[in-house]
Amino acid sequence: MTSELDIFVGNTTLIDEDVYRLWLDGYSVSDAVALRVRSGILEQTGATAAVLQSDTMDHYRTFHMLERLLHAPPKLLHQLIFQIPPSRQALLIERYYAFDEAFVREVLGKKLSKGTKKDLDDISTKTGITLKSCRRQFDNFKRVFKVVEEMRGSLVDNIQQHFLLSDRLSRDYAAIVFFANNRFETGKKKLQYLSFGDFAFCAELMIQNWTLGAVDSQVDDMDVDLDKEFLQDLKELKVLVADKDLLDLHKSVVCTALRGKLSVFSEMEANFKNLSRGLVNVAAKLIHNKDVRDLFVDLVEKFVEPCRSDHWPLSDVRLFLNQYSASVHSLDGFRHQALWDRYMGTLRGCLLRLYHD
Repeated sequence: MTSELDIFVGNTTLIDEDVYRLWLDGYSVSDAVALRVRSGILEQTGATAAVLQSDTMDHYRTFHMLERLLHAPPKLLHQLIFQIPPSRQALLIERYYAFDEAFVREVLGKKLSKGTKKDLDDISTKTGITLKSCRRQFDNFKRVFKVVEEMRGSLVDNIQQHFLLSDRLSRDYAAIVFFANNRFETGKKKLQYLSFGDFAFCAELMIQNWTLGAVDSQVDDMDVDLDKEFLQDLKELKVLVADKDLLDLHKSVVCTALRGKLSVFSEMEANFKNLSRGLVNVAAKLIHNKDVRDLFVDLVEKFVEPCRSDHWPLSDVRLFLNQYSASVHSLDGFRHQALWDRYMGTLRGCLLRLYHD
């Protein structure tokens, strides 16, 4: 009796997304096999445990060989060893550079150095993310930072070009690079309610308005370094609170415009000068590196917490900030409107994002 056997030969590299996720999450082969068994794959496919073990090991070997190419994604596109469809290449790259919210919150704003890497054991224990996955994510942050930190041009565009990430993930990495470069404090207890998304939103506003690239698109580090000349000039805004007549006039204009429109009008009127001093003094101090690092701590202390204690709804915060910012243009004794708009335009957006009523 003869048997017929159909054979198909191909050289396309097969990628199992579920096994890839287990590998990225840092599970060993044996742990990955156990998790796959628990998922019911043996019953679904009729495979034996030995076949599943062999299949998992084969995938892990492939991923290990691909990893060096994933460190420089354009190489993955141009190599000829692994025949992987473009859509699969994009998936491999995007998921390799994806990160956990819990992990990025632990390292955001810290120097991407060996000192921080030594803390990964503690971060792994605290977050429940495997140490291997923590190392991959940290090394990815550091790798992107080193490649783009001194490049000319848009930070997001440079990340997309050199790492082939999606627009959203490129913007997230731009925020990570920006925070690492400027060492913003994000770990204090009073900032723990803020998500990575909150900080990334503020980073995007600052990159667009407060960096060298906001005024000159041809400089190196244009989206990474804050514009030092701009920070120096911010001390000119102190006249808004140092000049008593100007402060009183500013208060009068804002209160006149908002009377009958705020549910917390009395509280705003009573606390206007303290809030204004807080916002203006934050600006005046940004000339110092330490005060740049403490920007978010100061914003929460000087504005968010006082408004929270008086139970301001977010809608009132928005109305106040809009009027507070715009009314400066009607103050005859004030001569720094363009500087004010560049500062408060960004700060207003950040404060609204930081304020969770």
